Amino acid sequence: MAVLLETSKGDMVLDLYVSECPATTRNFLKLCKMKYYNNVLFHAVTKDFVVQTGDPTGTGTGGDSVYKFLYGDQARFFDDEIRATLKHKAKGTVSMAHGGGENRNASQFLITAREDCDALDERHTIFGQVSEGLDVLDAINTAYCDENGRPYQNIRIKHAIVLEDPFEDPPGLAKHIPDASPEFVKDPGDTRLEDDWVPAENTRDAVEQEKFIREKEAHNRAVVLEMIGDLPDVDAKPPDDSIFVCRLNPVTTDEDLEIIFSRFGRVTSCDIIRDYKTGDSLNFAFVSFETKEEAEAAYFKMDNVLIDDRRVHVDFSQSMHGLWKNYKRFGKKGGSAEDGEQADTEGGPQRGGRVNREFRGADGRSTYEIKGSAMGHIGGGTQ
Repeated sequence: MAVLLETSKGDMVLDLYVSECPATTRNFLKLCKMKYYNNVLFHAVTKDFVVQTGDPTGTGTGGDSVYKFLYGDQARFFDDEIRATLKHKAKGTVSMAHGGGENRNASQFLITAREDCDALDERHTIFGQVSEGLDVLDAINTAYCDENGRPYQNIRIKHAIVLEDPFEDPPGLAKHIPDASPEFVKDPGDTRLEDDWVPAENTRDAVEQEKFIREKEAHNRAVVLEMIGDLPDVDAKPPDDSIFVCRLNPVTTDEDLEIIFSRFGRVTSCDIIRDYKTGDSLNFAFVSFETKEEAEAAYFKMDNVLIDDRRVHVDFSQSMHGLWKNYKRFGKKGGSAEDGEQADTEGGPQRGGRVNREFRGADGRSTYEIKGSAMGHIGGGTQ
């Protein structure tokens, strides 16, 4: 007489001592037929001693015998069937885990993980032996556990399949046997990894994994830039309604550029970057629109266009300068253009006096100034 246990770690076959322990084996077989053990945890692992399971609550304090289902609460536990001829001598011995005293057997059982566990003799009813799958038992035995012996990654009995049952089903058992295995519903309070969990990188194809790695590396670099003060926020991104214009003629003015680009929509800011000391144009500018679509239209139409005898290059802005200025004024939530104007004229709600409009070039020596009025408001904007 035998039962197949399909577990998270593999399959084990238990041979049962039906002649020596009829009440215990009958209880075990009928609970298996009721699918009582399906999805039940191995809730306690004492390394190189025993592994314990059979409690649907996963706490070590629950579990009912089949006799409770048949005869009521008073029959929750049944008596020991301790036999002098049966010892916890062999590895893989299966015995009942009683509920704290004699004759208090229900559904929980344990399996010895080594030979000669004689401390359990005369105390626990031995009713079976692992005949196949000792390697699975070893895998459960070596699982990483917390201080209470609970594996950090849940190990479960997925199915308990009766291979041979010599006992007839008692009256009333049929109504407790479901047509299908009960659906697994994880306890919302259980934060441990499930047995079918695999690292995310093992589920991605090569292209997705490469994309994930690149995104992670970019995020890590952004964290470093935030820490050293080069980014206002790790999740800050360049505005998608702003474009970068370079190769400008030094004679081109902010007003001229705004008029030229206003054909694509309302220009919210148009700033030619100039040398702070001389006021000379550095031949590049930032132009912001009300919408992303207007910026895209300007990008497609104005690249390589002749302005004041110079063919300009247009691209989407990758500058974080405007966001950084706005962050200093209004924090991560940004601010509107009206807030920016108020900050310039009245000192702003958070910082006294006018905002410094200077910034240094990449060489660390040149000092530039934004001459327009709205560069500092790209991050907040009015949308």
